[in-house]
Amino acid sequence: MHKVEAFDLVHRYRPVRVHNVEPDAAEVGRRLEDHPARRATVGQNERVDPLLESLLAAVAARPDDGPLRLHVAGLLLEAGHPEQALTHVSAVLAAAPTDRAALDLLTRASAALGGPPAADPQPTPAPAAGEFDWAAAESEVGDIVPPPFLDDPETGGYDVERPGLRLADVGGMESVKERLEAAFLLPLRNPELRKAYGKSLRGGLLLYGPPGCGKTYLARALAGELGARLLTVGLPDVLDMYVGQSEKNLHGIFEVARRAAPCVLFLDEVDALGQKRSLARGSAMRGAVNQLLVELDDVHAANEGVFVLAATNHPWDVDPALRRPGRLDRTVFVGPPDAPARAAILKVHLRDRPIAGVDLGRLAAESEGRSGADLAYVCETAAERAMVASARSGEVRPIGMPDLEAALAETRSSTGPWFEVARNVAEFGNDEGAYDELAAYLRTRRKR
Repeated sequence: MHKVEAFDLVHRYRPVRVHNVEPDAAEVGRRLEDHPARRATVGQNERVDPLLESLLAAVAARPDDGPLRLHVAGLLLEAGHPEQALTHVSAVLAAAPTDRAALDLLTRASAALGGPPAADPQPTPAPAAGEFDWAAAESEVGDIVPPPFLDDPETGGYDVERPGLRLADVGGMESVKERLEAAFLLPLRNPELRKAYGKSLRGGLLLYGPPGCGKTYLARALAGELGARLLTVGLPDVLDMYVGQSEKNLHGIFEVARRAAPCVLFLDEVDALGQKRSLARGSAMRGAVNQLLVELDDVHAANEGVFVLAATNHPWDVDPALRRPGRLDRTVFVGPPDAPARAAILKVHLRDRPIAGVDLGRLAAESEGRSGADLAYVCETAAERAMVASARSGEVRPIGMPDLEAALAETRSSTGPWFEVARNVAEFGNDEGAYDELAAYLRTRRKR
């Protein structure tokens, strides 16, 4: 800037006469020296450009002149004083929060300071007299108290976990593991072999069987075996009272799984979410089933890295369209745990309890047909018997075989009603061979 231009600026913003009274020169000089704008700009031992000093004097005389402040802020920024430039920019934004020139200067000054550029900042209004300053309090405890809610754009608020289980942690059930290995894990672990045989990874896997037999546990172990995240979805996560919202929720869940890939999307109780549309009384459930079909068909979005698992106690209530090729086309029957699995389950539930003389092999043989939930309840009942006996005698005694055998005699297997229904389906509703595994298990069970 030329000296003539500087002179014009100083001349324009010089102190004006009011009623022919000229301000005292010494008083004006003292006010300029003490003005916050000058103190924020000039250090004690820092030399100031005369032109910049004149402009600062003009700012002190006309503090409400926004264009002048922005001009001074630009000069300060070019001179390598971003902190002082921010002081003037903030003063302008306090009066005009949407001033584009001030916002541009704020972005440049923030970048010069090494911080992230601020986008459309809005000044925080100061609390009124007598009101509590929540913003100040939050800043004071921000590094002590973690935020109550995390806005993670990747998970969208859903609980996406990374299980540490492996199939080796599942006791027994070797036939189920072999079926999972052939249908799911072997093609994933051998991409070249899969390519040579033209094996596709499209579609999903449906786990079905009586309740309490470890379908959810197997899904967690399978996700851990793949080294993938696990997103568990139930009916409450999807169903909504408003028209169209259920379909939107379902699409959002699949989008979360795609962003979190590799991810195992586990649809728990899929017979409720994917019920036969002929049995659905309202249009909301039919729309949800239609949306699930669209997401599984991968028409509009890639499902690469998303492995769909579903579990149900009533596979005969699942809409047939969901079990067609490319969807939930592979099924695995998860029956009651076998003898090694029952021994492992009993050992887990007795691990943290006082026991003595427990024969796991004998208990496993006596508890055939019991589900994992049944065995957990047997251990709970046996612990209750030992606790009551200890309270009556005044001496603590461990859980023994009499307690466990008495608990087995007192409790009933919860899988009986399920097999009564499943037997009719396997005998009269297995025209397409969808329940061959179930029929084979029932034949084996009948021989015993």
